[in-house]
Order: sequence, then C-alpha cells, then structure tokens
Amino acid sequence: MFPLGGDSPSRQDRPCRKAGRQMSETPHSQHRQATLMLLLTTLFWGLSFPVIKALIFLNRALLPGAGSWLVTAQAVAPRFVLAAAAMLVLRARAGGRPTRGELKQGIGIGLFAVGGTLFQTDGMQFTSASTSAFLTQVYAILIPVWFALRSRRSPGAIIWAGCALVLVGVSILGHFDWRTLRFGRGEWETLLSSIFFMGQILLIEKKEFAGNRPASTTLVMFAVEAILFLALIAANAPDVHALVAPWASPAWLGLTLMLTVVCTIGAFWLMNSWQPRVPATQAGLIYCTEPVIASMFALFLPALFSAWGSIDYPNERATSSLIIGGGLIVVANILVQVNWKPQLAIKAT
Repeated sequence: MFPLGGDSPSRQDRPCRKAGRQMSETPHSQHRQATLMLLLTTLFWGLSFPVIKALIFLNRALLPGAGSWLVTAQAVAPRFVLAAAAMLVLRARAGGRPTRGELKQGIGIGLFAVGGTLFQTDGMQFTSASTSAFLTQVYAILIPVWFALRSRRSPGAIIWAGCALVLVGVSILGHFDWRTLRFGRGEWETLLSSIFFMGQILLIEKKEFAGNRPASTTLVMFAVEAILFLALIAANAPDVHALVAPWASPAWLGLTLMLTVVCTIGAFWLMNSWQPRVPATQAGLIYCTEPVIASMFALFLPALFSAWGSIDYPNERATSSLIIGGGLIVVANILVQVNWKPQLAIKAT
C-alpha cells in the first residue's frame, strides 16, 4: 500500500544476469512492462483489504468474546511472521547482514508501519473495506503539505484545492455528523493510520538512507512488525487456546497465506523491482487506483470468502457516498501527483 525503498533502491539488489536481456529490450517495452507490473502491484494491495476484512470476521468466529485488539493482531501478526521468515531465508542465501543504517531505517519504518497497520486493521472492524481503502489514501496529499509547512512555502493553489477535495470526500465517506461533529471509530482510526503511513514514507525517502539495500531494510521492518504484533497477541490473549485456535482453520490459513505471499511479499518484490523504471509521478498515479481496485474486489469477494470460511461477510455495495467521496479523494490525489513540485521535498529534507 506504500513504497519501500523509494524510487532509487540499491543497484546491488538487481541481478547482473538481467543485463543482457535488458539491453535487448527497447526503452518503450521496458516502460510498458514496468507499468503493467506496478498495476499488478496495486491489484495485490487492493486485494488485501477484503482479505483482511474476511480474516477479521473469521477471528471473531474462532475467538468468541475476544477484544478488538486481539482480533486485529491475529489478523496481521501471522502475515509479518511468515513474511519475515521468508525474507530471512532469501537474505541468508544472498549473504551479508543488515548494516547499521539499514537497521536504523528498518526499525523506524517498522514502528511507523506497526502504528499504521494496527489502526487501519482495527478500524476495518468498524467500517467497510472500501471506505478503509479510500481513507488510507489521505497520506498522499498530506506529504506535500508536510513538506510545504517545513519549508515555510505555500504548496500552491492546486494542492490546497486537492486538500479541500479530500476534506469533502472524507466527510462524505465517513458519514460525518455535522450536528455532533463526529466520525465513527473506524473512520478516525483509518485517518490516524494514514498519518503513520505518511511518516513511514517520509522516513523511507530520507537521503541518509539512500545507500541502504531495500531487501535488508524490508527484512528488519517485517521483523519489527512480527515482534510487536506477537507481543500484542500475548498481551491480549486470555489463554493458550486463543493463540492456536485460528491455525486449525483451513480458511484462515488460506487467507493468511494469500495475504502474506501475494499482498505482502509479492507486492513489495514487484514494487522494489519495477518502480525505479517508471517516473515517480506516474508511479504515484498508478498507486491512486488502489482504493478503486479494493472497492471492485469488495463487490464480489466477500461472498466467496463467506462460503469458504462459513462466515457472514456480505458483498459491499457501490453506494453514492462511496462513489462520490472516494472519487473526490482519487481526483485530489491525481491533482497532487501531477502538480506537486518535488523541489519542495528536496529542500525540506
């Protein structure tokens, strides 16, 4: 759902055996292939929203009476434990330990990612997967505003117009109550998660980490997330049964593997491999389609997951608030991606 390693991952992580093949490809064909791979990445990210929502329903069925934090942790902890283990095997074959800079960046990114994932997933217990996907995208417009504030320069009328569109879109999506000036818990938590994801991206892009290897940094990040979410499970599990019960469910295991292999390892690998071959603005525009893809999946996948796991997760509907509110956020993000001047970020870093 968010880039790791920025637009300039270390060249050391690119296999030399690809050089001959790349020389025979035209720039146009490479660009087209990279675009398709990033679209596939976004598809994987969009898939994660209904998958996590289904895991939440399964956890409620498998752990009756469990608190929301335990339900949340059981939905995402196995994802990062398995991802960290897979990355550890891959890095062991490649050799070399993470450097001090990679450890520093990986731990920092991991802490931001834990905050973002925790509130995003917990918020999904109280709002739809589609709404969560659109609200999470708010970070895309917060980043240029943050850089503008740091540099004490106005980001320009178009960026402020994008902010206004986001505010209107968020209020429509979250069914903001203008009489009590309140959102629901799910909407507030998702917006809070977006701030954590913004911090994660800002840390990724810091110049002091430009020479870090993305694979090593990713391993450290996954390890931090695995450790902290396991700690959250241990702190909230009433007994040993709550720890092992989900692992006896074939549907839970299948969804967890899908979330780990496809939506986590697969998405990050594709992004780190192909994003450097596409201009940053175009990559940002491609990523803007993530909530749209998530909403499309949520129109039919919940019924399939329900039949598989014997849960009651109804298909979501394309309501007017979803189409209008979500559409405003997507338009705002496109405006930001097309018109944001990267020089603001460079001067503020």
